[in-house]
Amino acid sequence: MRPANTPIRALALAVLVAGLSACRPAGDAASEAHAAATTAVPPTDTAPTDTAPSTDSAPAPAGKPTHPRLVVDTLDHGRFDLAEHRGGWAVVNFWATWCAPCLKEIPDLNALDARRADLVVIGLAYEEITPEAMRAFYVDKVRPEYPVSIIDPFAPPADFDTPRGLPFTVLIDPQGAVVHQFLGPVTGAEIEAKISALKAASMPA
Repeated sequence: MRPANTPIRALALAVLVAGLSACRPAGDAASEAHAAATTAVPPTDTAPTDTAPSTDSAPAPAGKPTHPRLVVDTLDHGRFDLAEHRGGWAVVNFWATWCAPCLKEIPDLNALDARRADLVVIGLAYEEITPEAMRAFYVDKVRPEYPVSIIDPFAPPADFDTPRGLPFTVLIDPQGAVVHQFLGPVTGAEIEAKISALKAASMPA
């Protein structure tokens, strides 16, 4: 992970951290302190906490590969290679420890990952935080049971759209193609409903 000790990087962090309020409960001192301690970096256009999930279909990120690659080292589950999960659905969830709606999603995503053998969830922690700080954060919070990788917000995965807000969730079909993107909170039931709709749409008339 690149050091955050250059003047330019420090200035960028200061500007980006100023936008955190849209993804944390107002007046939550603990969240404010945690965000400052972890130098969490939000997207430049953060979605409001009460924004409903997008229902606009996104067959593929604009200007990005139709079948994105993603190979990352995870916190507790070894290396994750998206290509190894072809044949099943994949849910790529961008989140951060300072984002209250992101944390609210975790139990639902845990349940979704556990109940479906044809689906895998991968969490991408989109912030500057050390593995040690992430594990310490898990102690007092509901932790993801699915693999989680810490992603440098200054170098997000090249094959995916850069999140305009958090949480940001990308649904990938069994062929490895991006078939939908959710900007804002999403539930396991909504993801499953989208999968069912996509399956129905692909059935011959």
